[in-house]
Amino acid sequence: MNENIEKFRESIPLLGNEELKELIKDIPFNDLVSIWDDLDTDEALKILSLLDIDDKVDLVRSLSPPRQEELIRNLSSEHAKVLLDEMEPDDLTDFIQSISPGVREDVYSHLSEESREETQFLLKFDEDDAAGLMTPRYLALRSSLSIAQALSWVRQHAKDVETVYNIYVIDHQKRLIGVVSLREILTSDDNEIIENIMEENIISVKVDTDQEEVAKILEAYDLLALPVVNEDQKLMGIVTFDDIIDVIREEQTEDIYKMGAMGGSTERYLESSIVALVKKRIPWITILLIAATFTTNVLDHFTSLMTAATVLALFIPTIIGTGGNSGTQSSTLMIRGLATGEIHLRDFWRVMAREIVVSTIIGFFMGILIILRSVFLPPFVGLVPAIAVGIALCFVIMVATMVGAIAPLLIKKLGADPTVMAGPLMATIIDLSGLTIYFLVAKAILGL
Repeated sequence: MNENIEKFRESIPLLGNEELKELIKDIPFNDLVSIWDDLDTDEALKILSLLDIDDKVDLVRSLSPPRQEELIRNLSSEHAKVLLDEMEPDDLTDFIQSISPGVREDVYSHLSEESREETQFLLKFDEDDAAGLMTPRYLALRSSLSIAQALSWVRQHAKDVETVYNIYVIDHQKRLIGVVSLREILTSDDNEIIENIMEENIISVKVDTDQEEVAKILEAYDLLALPVVNEDQKLMGIVTFDDIIDVIREEQTEDIYKMGAMGGSTERYLESSIVALVKKRIPWITILLIAATFTTNVLDHFTSLMTAATVLALFIPTIIGTGGNSGTQSSTLMIRGLATGEIHLRDFWRVMAREIVVSTIIGFFMGILIILRSVFLPPFVGLVPAIAVGIALCFVIMVATMVGAIAPLLIKKLGADPTVMAGPLMATIIDLSGLTIYFLVAKAILGL
């Protein structure tokens, strides 16, 4: 455990709150979060009581749901109310959604009327959509205001919003018609009208836009915040960049789980129950086991060939492994390109042309390499069988690479998630096709 925490523990009965505050300042915030699970309830409450309100909010946001619940249950009503009311509406909504129903009722009882209304408004929306990420606290003004009037208005309300870098312009029906940066306001003449300096070409998203698409738009246009509008173009809230960082992390975690043939939630490993971990893994393991058993049918079909040329059996792991690696490399490139927007479905034939050339070159070099290795290193295979293995490996790499490139694009075209094709499922498909190609090519070359 952090030495500063140990020092703090020893000092609790000896020092007053002011001295303890000074000790807490020496502990980096990230270190405090990382060791929080090692603290007992009294120590955690003591540290929380000594933090500034902003640090308290950041700390609660960073903790796991079980520790969040524990803190809320043990805080006094007054302290809980202050802490919860200081949280941004979108963060508070996420917090409420993550805790158990029993604690949720306690949280509602601690909220101010304003916070309760904001939270209930956000809870109406799907948490994976833009509206589920947005905060209803933003700066918006009318286009008819002068710069002097706008500055006065911003000064009055800036403390109540999450970001002040962009100020949105709305009409009398609250429809979004423009945006102006704080910098433009500060550098414009006091008598200038907002309508004359606002940007009318606004990048916005609908309330039901998927969070992954919101992340792509924010990144593509290098925005700090993105306005969210309804079907009537009324401004409902804004999604800020710090919220999107969490979305990106969550989406990447989901993709990695899918590539590893796992489903379920993206909660932290140590916070997941044994049952949850089993449920996350066992469905795909079952499917892949059944799929993999079909390789026995391929081997059974070519038993006579392996009996006549037993050396072929020695290279089965090499064929399967190299084909699987080639396919996985190709599919990973495609999936990443689709995710970042670098590759689109309209690029299908360009992708195919490039992968044909790449797979041919790689297959040729790998075929030569396996021939040389087989002839000059144990088990010292004869030249003809080695050539058969080399040519077969070349074709297996070409086919595996093409399958790895085509599958994600086709799955995307069908509207499904291509990530599931990049992991063990892809390897299983390539194993079956690779073994079939291997035996057919070897049989033709060896004349068996």
